[in-house]
Amino acid sequence: MNRAERTLTITNKLGLHARAATELVKLAASFSATIMLHKDGKSASADSVLGLMMLEGSQNKQVKVICEGNDAEPALEAISALFSARFNEAE
Repeated sequence: MNRAERTLTITNKLGLHARAATELVKLAASFSATIMLHKDGKSASADSVLGLMMLEGSQNKQVKVICEGNDAEPALEAISALFSARFNEAE
């Protein structure tokens, strides 16, 4: 099984709030890989908006993203791009 992981920084102003979490869940659903986010001892699956919000990911906080599965690398690249794009939010 393929595994890919990377530490990403949340750069959008509102952090990992409901809309940003929903964007991440929609993106994650397009991959078969299992995607988990880890922050400050907490973990959440990328298929749960509520779980992601409970990570309390605010601006400039770091989260570790771990993808496991056949498309782990493309999933991680897509998630990294979403973080870089500030979850497609206008700043």
